[in-house]
Amino acid sequence: MKYQPCIDKCTSEGTHCEGCGRSHQEITDTKKLVSSVVEFIREHEYENPEDFVERISKSILKKLQKPA
Repeated sequence: MKYQPCIDKCTSEGTHCEGCGRSHQEITDTKKLVSSVVEFIREHEYENPEDFVERISKSILKKLQKPA
């Protein structure tokens, strides 16, 4: 499945958003994940959140290269 970002044409009918095509569950899970990362950054009072986000992004992509 290819990730489709939000295009600000959200719908809540059915099982999938008609705007981006993602399931409502995936959208909910993504929002929870983002909220969790934001909470983590605030907890640690990072002055450079962009560096943290860039680093974990690289780390995630590297880990996805490895077999599960």
